[in-house]
Amino acid sequence: MPPLTTDEFRKALSQFPTGVTILTVMREHEHASDPGVHGMTANSFTSVSLEPLQILVCVDTRAKTHTLVQKHKFFGVNFLHEDHESWARFFAKPEQHPSELERLGIKFRISERGTPLLEAAIVQLDCELVSVTQAGDHSIFLAQVHEIDTHDGSPLLFHAGSFKRFSS
Repeated sequence: MPPLTTDEFRKALSQFPTGVTILTVMREHEHASDPGVHGMTANSFTSVSLEPLQILVCVDTRAKTHTLVQKHKFFGVNFLHEDHESWARFFAKPEQHPSELERLGIKFRISERGTPLLEAAIVQLDCELVSVTQAGDHSIFLAQVHEIDTHDGSPLLFHAGSFKRFSS
């Protein structure tokens, strides 16, 4: 049997539907109207523990978010509403121009700990990095959840390489 390829692996895993989250973390401000937030679309997210409240998320070691989370320790995990596919696409880009935030209607609130959170997300988790485990080309970030804010709405999903709406 020939060795597995990354394309085969990616295609197989794409058959597992996931919710779409945006990780948000502070970065340097570029100018006065820049909120100084960097985000990253992520679907490798899961709950870990109820006591203490912990989650994990996997981040590519080459991603800007990887460096920023390790530097700042506090980051947000935001579950996207099904109407926010454009947000998922925006935050999937490695470089995000602040002028696009206004055009897309993206607004942030800053938690008591200084964590940027997406105002219109259906769930906002304010997290603190607890540990980092290397796993191939990604790091597994284990984090303690300090604040939770939830809102009504259906989640944006990702399946078979495209965004989907939840239907019951």
